[in-house]
Amino acid sequence: MHSTPAHTDLALKNKTRPCQVAVLISGNGSNLQAIIDYSSIGGYQLCAVISNRADAFGLQRATRAGIATRLLDHKAFTSREAFDAQLMQEIDAFRPDLVVLAGFMRILSSGFVQHYAGRLLNIHPSLLPDYKGINTHQRVLDAGEPQHGVSVHFVTPELDGGPVIRQAVINVTADDTRDSLAQRVAIEEHKIYPEVIEWFASGRLTMDKNGVLLDQQHLPSCGIRTR
Repeated sequence: MHSTPAHTDLALKNKTRPCQVAVLISGNGSNLQAIIDYSSIGGYQLCAVISNRADAFGLQRATRAGIATRLLDHKAFTSREAFDAQLMQEIDAFRPDLVVLAGFMRILSSGFVQHYAGRLLNIHPSLLPDYKGINTHQRVLDAGEPQHGVSVHFVTPELDGGPVIRQAVINVTADDTRDSLAQRVAIEEHKIYPEVIEWFASGRLTMDKNGVLLDQQHLPSCGIRTR
């Protein structure tokens, strides 16, 4: 399988500079912190952290790490498309190679997703394609599932429907609550998200019409799965 032009461009850029990553957040930014911590060894560089909420603690995390921040309040816009158009301008001003959603609590328009096709990642707290959407931990408990986990995927216009790159699986115990599952899943999130970003930064990870390629080999529908 030959590299796509975008993949080739990134490989050339990486000869002169680290992969530039813009991260979008809405809240605490625990995944952002994991991505920041890993960046010192990960071959990528955070060029910007952008939030749609002024009270997002992740903005403070970014400032402490010396990363440029921007605030863009979605409530100041009359439509999703208007917000997304301005958000694209804010992102593109930093010329990122990759855009990472890390707890960005906005459903993105198809125009936004298509603009960053193949270089837009998200992390979702379930074993996709199961339990798309919100409240995944409680829904897993209510269904009596024996396993739960987290998925990193490329973003496509379908909500939580893009091809999966990597999953981490945990066993659900009789003592688990929504909060305990959230805590255990978060531990796995912080392990796998920075690693997937590193795969992209090193030119190993791409997406084509048939799904995800790692080292030019198509992955199964569950991506790389660890337990």
